[in-house]
Amino acid sequence: MAANNAINAPLPTQPNSASRYNQNLYNKRRLTNKLGLGFAMSAMVFGLFWLFWILLTLFVEGFQGIVQLPIFTADTPPPMSAGGLRNAIVGSVMLAFSGLFIGAPIGLMTGIYLSEFAQGSMLGKVTRFLNDILLSAPSIVIGLFIYALMVKGQSFSGWAGALALALIVIPVVVRTTENMLNLVPNSIREAAYALGTPKWKMVTQVTIKAARAGLTTGVLLAFARITGETAPLLFTALNNQYFSTDMGQPIANLPNTIYQFAMSPYDNWHTLAWAAALLITTSVLVLNILARFIGSRGQAK
Repeated sequence: MAANNAINAPLPTQPNSASRYNQNLYNKRRLTNKLGLGFAMSAMVFGLFWLFWILLTLFVEGFQGIVQLPIFTADTPPPMSAGGLRNAIVGSVMLAFSGLFIGAPIGLMTGIYLSEFAQGSMLGKVTRFLNDILLSAPSIVIGLFIYALMVKGQSFSGWAGALALALIVIPVVVRTTENMLNLVPNSIREAAYALGTPKWKMVTQVTIKAARAGLTTGVLLAFARITGETAPLLFTALNNQYFSTDMGQPIANLPNTIYQFAMSPYDNWHTLAWAAALLITTSVLVLNILARFIGSRGQAK
């Protein structure tokens, strides 16, 4: 009986070549995955370390300037004198909003045209190509273009700076508007057509409303982009030591104030430069958080 059981017992299976190959391939892929994740995490930690260091230094130095100096009530001072950033803050707000009000409507209308009316047309292809070139153009090139167009032979002015910022806003808004409208399902458009809605009304009352959160996010991101631009303003609006709201003359602004004061040998100007940098960074951070909040609410709806 024992002999029969021994004969009928299953023999131990030996792994064949195919299973060994699969096991080796699995181990190799697992090792590769671990190495890739390790390199990715190391790169992330390396980048976050320097970013945290920069933000910490900016916050410490800038907060001291905001606390110690009358930042919001005094204008930029002469060397080794007390002062603040009132004229630069007001000038930056005027320039940024002027550039946004000029560029955003043009960008929105162009993006709507490309998405809804120019599908496959030659004009649409040329417009997209030119928009991509403008989107990738360095801001200093845009500043030089406006300098040659409006400043050379005339004078520096706030309107020249606003137009330079508008040229930065336009391609960003065009790209985001077209992409957001392309994400609207065609079934919504077809339903509007089935009810007899004309195309212009379908675009204004259906697709734009469906992509409203994405369009707002694109405008806010463009606004955040131009808030800290320095090179275009250096060739157009220049700067002004005194308080002025005349857009036809050189006007003070935070980016150029930071550039001028950070390059100076005066300690009080250095403190003001740190405070101005903190103000710009905070405004950009708030705008990005607001844009993400609006975008996430739109996706939830």
